[in-house]
Amino acid sequence: MTKYLLGLALACLVAVPVAAETAPKRYTIEQLMESDTIAGLSWSPDDSKIIFTSNRTGIANIYVMPSAGGEATPLTQSTTETVRAIGYFPHDERILFTSDQGGNELAHIYVREIDGTTRDVTPGDRHVARFVDWAHDGKSFFVQTNERDPRFFDLYEIRTDGYQKTLLFQNDKAYQVRAVSPDRRYVGLSRIHDNATKHCYVYDRTEARLIQLTEEGRPVACEPQVFADQGARLFYTTDDGGEFAFLVRRDLATGERRTVFKPEWDVEGAALSRDGDTLLVSVNEDARSRPYLLNADSFAKIAFDDPMPQASAGLLLANHGRKALYSASNGATPGEILLLDLKTGARAPLLNARAPGVAPEDLVPGDVVRFKSYDGLAVPGILYVPKGAKKGDGLPAVIHVHGGPGDESRIGYRPLQQFLVNNGYVVFEINNRGSSGSGRTFYHLDDRRHGDADLDDVVAAKAMLAETGFVDPAKVAIQGQSYGGYMTLAGLAFRPDVFAAGVDIYGVSNWPRLLANTPSWWEDLRRLLFTEVGDPDKDAEYLRSISPVFHADKIRKPLLVLQGANDPRVLPVESEDIVERVKANGVPVEYIVFADEGHGFRKKANQISGYRAILQFLDKHVKGAASASMATKETVSPLGDFPNGR
Repeated sequence: MTKYLLGLALACLVAVPVAAETAPKRYTIEQLMESDTIAGLSWSPDDSKIIFTSNRTGIANIYVMPSAGGEATPLTQSTTETVRAIGYFPHDERILFTSDQGGNELAHIYVREIDGTTRDVTPGDRHVARFVDWAHDGKSFFVQTNERDPRFFDLYEIRTDGYQKTLLFQNDKAYQVRAVSPDRRYVGLSRIHDNATKHCYVYDRTEARLIQLTEEGRPVACEPQVFADQGARLFYTTDDGGEFAFLVRRDLATGERRTVFKPEWDVEGAALSRDGDTLLVSVNEDARSRPYLLNADSFAKIAFDDPMPQASAGLLLANHGRKALYSASNGATPGEILLLDLKTGARAPLLNARAPGVAPEDLVPGDVVRFKSYDGLAVPGILYVPKGAKKGDGLPAVIHVHGGPGDESRIGYRPLQQFLVNNGYVVFEINNRGSSGSGRTFYHLDDRRHGDADLDDVVAAKAMLAETGFVDPAKVAIQGQSYGGYMTLAGLAFRPDVFAAGVDIYGVSNWPRLLANTPSWWEDLRRLLFTEVGDPDKDAEYLRSISPVFHADKIRKPLLVLQGANDPRVLPVESEDIVERVKANGVPVEYIVFADEGHGFRKKANQISGYRAILQFLDKHVKGAASASMATKETVSPLGDFPNGR
């Protein structure tokens, strides 16, 4: 029995943290935002140094430090645009990085030369460049760009000795390039057919032949990962139409397929060590990333000491020797980077992302819990209960809905959630039906039922929070970003009496408009969205029925909207329209626009401003709401008042 099914049997069991004896220290959002966000780790060719991306100055830049420990020195000093490390060159200390302009997502790939100068190796005005991988011999690297046709990403090879660019694969069907074989003969591809099917392919450049690895006409989720050193063997993940993705290896010459690793959760990625002897596999175990090491030939597990088994963690193997960088985070710990000796088990701290003066014991790690929704389905999420809370306190609460629609809230440090919890709010990051991580069946339970079947999970979560004894049901707000912002608007429009208020962070208000105006580089995702949510040409009436902007007259609870002016996905007009129409109802509405942000707020100054505004809004409209004992007891129909029913 999978853990997903086991969760169904335990659906009614909701664990909550034990209350602390003393109240925690209160922190400002500025204090919590002094934490560091560390990413883009890369070993230098001789393993003596590491680089990483950090936003410690308020915006992401690249830093270098000795791998044995020591001070970190900035290599880039951008004050306007985020700079994210891809990695060291394989044979020297040049660095590859990526950056866009103001959050417009038109990212290019740049080289930082040894002398500190930079060079755009994917120049142009209106295209996106994505890094694929380094060549096995280190003499080149592979990128995909949509410069030829804005809909399709072609594969190019760029030499490290002069940056000459050569077309390797012309893409005319919105394939995603995932891997290139060591001899450059084979290209691993995936392609979204619809929201239930993603096929895997290998393109044989020698024979100009496309090999499909997955069966036609059968729902499957497949993704190439890495070619083995021999070249003609590919590791890829597939669920074979079952519940969870597992790792297999296929011999392209013989067609032989061997299962490599099949846990009871999704395998989310795999990579080979530089020498090809070790396979590093990442598994999404109940909203936590867990790393595993396998022998690349026998696939036997290689044991190593995991310092933080309850956190979400990752490993980056060194180029030489049995060393690795270990990164881990939970709700109370922004990020720990340790140096692990995989042979002896010794470990040494390298980077601490904690905010100075903020004690982890004052923060809340978050617990993955499950509750029984309106139809008996077990729905998971991450529950944060303030330190020192007692049953009967009647606390306010925020139900946070992730983006996607098929994303998943994961264990990790998020300053906004900790800020709310630290100020007395219970926070529940719901992974409603339609979220990834809980199996294929669960993922598809919201298809063509958005703002309805998934929204009623959020309504049911409100009842669950009340049953914990900590929460006053009259003081529960709904909040989310992107698709979660849509769910916020849907909650206020289609379940107008359920939530005390809503916080919409760049959310969709008008589905026909959004789907008809997806960015050109979303050609592959367009098929997924059209089959999961609706086709703006064929399903215009239905899409209007689930679009909050056309039902804004029903919204009567306070609303806060945050938007990036440069957002290419959810255009500012999505927020402008809903704000204007809700204001016409005489409902309190606040609207904040960040002129230098896109889809997701990257700069600490903007995050601080936005998060402070969220708390002030909730304090005004939720914390001070009438208690449930004074309010009329509400009854919520399983159908609610969703337009046209289910």
